[in-house]
Formats: sequence, C-alpha cells, structure tokens
Amino acid sequence: MCGRTSCHLPIDVLARACAYRDRQGRERLPEWKDPDKYCPSYNTSPQSNSPVLLSRLHFEKGADPSERIIAPMRWGLVPSWFKEDDPSKLQFNTTNCRSDTIMEKRSFKSGSTDVVESPEHWKKVWDNWRLLTMAGIFDCWEPPEGGDLLYSYTIITVDSCKSLNDIHPRMPAILDGEEEVSKWLDFGEVSTQEALKLIHPTENITFHAVSSVVNDSGNNTPECVTPISLLVKKEPKASRSSQKMMQWLATKSPKKEDPKTPQKTESDVPQWSNQFLQKSPLPTKRGATGLLERWLKQEEPVAKRPHNK
Repeated sequence: MCGRTSCHLPIDVLARACAYRDRQGRERLPEWKDPDKYCPSYNTSPQSNSPVLLSRLHFEKGADPSERIIAPMRWGLVPSWFKEDDPSKLQFNTTNCRSDTIMEKRSFKSGSTDVVESPEHWKKVWDNWRLLTMAGIFDCWEPPEGGDLLYSYTIITVDSCKSLNDIHPRMPAILDGEEEVSKWLDFGEVSTQEALKLIHPTENITFHAVSSVVNDSGNNTPECVTPISLLVKKEPKASRSSQKMMQWLATKSPKKEDPKTPQKTESDVPQWSNQFLQKSPLPTKRGATGLLERWLKQEEPVAKRPHNK
C-alpha cells in the first residue's frame, strides 16, 4: 500500500523536528546513530534507507527507555532468522505489514516497535510542521557468514479513513500526537497489547495530489512532493523526429499565392454542367491509377455508358 515516503530535511533540522520531553519533563533532542547513512530524499522507495525514531533501550541495556535515537534503516524488513546471505533473496514483500495479522505472521513476530518519520511537505526549511509519524516494527539481521548488521523496518497499515478510502483501502498507521508516540516507543513500560491499541485509522491528516514524476524512484526533486496545482505547466518540447517532420512539411507545403498576382476572371473558372466537370482533355486512363489521378486533378470520372445489346 505505502510505496513512497519523503524526508528531505537536513540532519540537524530533522532532529529538532523530533524534539520530545523525557520522564523528568526536560525537552530533549534525539541522538543520531550512523548519521552518515542518512540521505535526505524527496522520493524514498523500498530497499532504501529512511530515518527511524526508537528508544535508546534497544541499543543500550539499562538506558532510560524514554530517551530516543534516530537511526537510518532499510525500508523492507529482513527478519533476524533469515538464513540466506543476500537480503534481496527474501521471497516475500515486507515493505508493509497489516495491523490485523502483525501478531500472526512469523516474519514480524520477533521484531520490536518503532516509529518511522516521514514529513510530507514541500518546503526546504522546517516551519511549524509536524512530522508524519507512522508506526512500524524493525529487526536486526546478521549475515550468516559475518559482516555488518542490517537494521530494517516495515510500516504498519490499517483500513483507510473515510477521506482516503476513495484513493486506497489501506493507509499507514499514524501515531497522532506526542502521547501516542511516547507510548509506542516505550516498550519497557507499555506492553505490546497496549501499544497495539494505538493502531487505528485517523482522520487527522491532510493530503494533496502530486506529479507522476514520483512514480520513478530515480527522480529526487521537490516536484515529487509539490502539490500538482502549484507546478508550472511547461509546453511540451517537440522531439527531434517531430522537428524534422515539421521542417519537411514547411519545405514541401505549397507556396502561398503572391497577392500581386492578378486573380482569374470569371471566364477562366471551369463551367459546371449537370453536376459533372467538363470533359478532360487528357486521355482516359483505366483502373485505380487513372481514377486516383483524376481525383487528384479534381476531375470527376466520366460515367460509363451502357452497352447496346
């Protein structure tokens, strides 16, 4: 269902947008883990990295679970039990997971809760906008023969709200507000069953249509998220072959008559009789070729006379 996200904020701006209050009520900014793996993008597609907000307790034993970390992760969950040496060999799609089967499917059972941050706006600077906080689960996969750990995630989806139902029957599970985000992240204090109660459709969302350029994951420009109503319509540029055709037509088209050329007198105009043209002085040709030539010369073929028996 959810196949594109957008997070093009610079590292420091994204951290400020994720500001929160810890258990003592102090305003804090989350710390970055592997910030060099974060690449701001207007058009994030599956299997690329996106910033994920999660509890510090996932990385540090004994840490305050209310403290938060931002970590870039691969979109498309690779389960820790996956035994192949290449994540691309995973035979099923883990970009999204349905809220109604999240506790049943084996691929999602051993994961932990997190929040996927993806601001949907078209401004270059963070300016009084809220991040679109989508609930998800993540896991850590270690290659069987050793190597770097791979953190990956999947976005939880629910039935669409009324305003989005005409677009798609599913929508991301959105954590609406700081309280819901805190409960979802604090797995040390909030049970899984309690956390899942936060997963439901919400109407507190705005949306707009964008250009079809977002369909190509190779496009990474502001046009991918800009409302289509704000885009300047460009005149379509003729292809090279079309330009050549136009040049050929311009050279082959009949020249316009010189306005100084004297017009034909009435006597020069062919006279019509019984709706037939006068007899052509050219010899009659039989067959389709002859008929075509007469038509091109705007002459009407002479009607065949009946044979006498």
